[in-house]
Amino acid sequence: MEILNQISEAIIKQSKPDVVRGLVKEALDAGLTAQQVLMDGLLAGMAVIGERFKNNEIYVPQVLVSARGMKAGSEMLKPLLASEGVKASGRVVIGTVKGDLHDIGKNLVSMMMEGKGLEVVDLGTDVPPEKFIQAAIDNNAQIICCSALLTTTMSEMKHVVEKAVEMGVRDRVTIMVGGAPVNENFCKSIGADIYTPDAASASDAAVAAIKARG
Repeated sequence: MEILNQISEAIIKQSKPDVVRGLVKEALDAGLTAQQVLMDGLLAGMAVIGERFKNNEIYVPQVLVSARGMKAGSEMLKPLLASEGVKASGRVVIGTVKGDLHDIGKNLVSMMMEGKGLEVVDLGTDVPPEKFIQAAIDNNAQIICCSALLTTTMSEMKHVVEKAVEMGVRDRVTIMVGGAPVNENFCKSIGADIYTPDAASASDAAVAAIKARG
């Protein structure tokens, strides 16, 4: 339907949240289900944004604006999706590790994951290891995503892995790591599962990991 294309285009063109809300309301008033609006409107638009970001056709500021529009639209749909019995395709706990207050990268990953239809529990910054694990247990999350921007704090990621073992849930969660000083070798050395260099790759990897878990 044309209105779904308009919603998708509004996300792609970085329209203001109010514009997206208006189009979502129009679609719902026309009798479309919340799931149709989410999948064929909002998420379809964010999928294009994710690809463009991955290909360096657009940059962080544009992605954040598009993500704000998507968030505004999806907030309207949440209660309707619940009543329609629609569940998120997976659940992720995300945060910046203890001692680190940087959040732009973490916020970007969070928004891109939401743009893939995942439910994201954002713990914010300066998150101690036990809080990551407890949040994953409380929310029945399949993935824990740890971010660090400082070489002095990236070692906290190892403590998250160790805490998952200590609390008996290591086999139940996929632990993802990322941030400027982090790389594949570091990921392997601390026993984490997945490293990705950017937000778009992180969201793709999260979806793939959840599917692999069945």
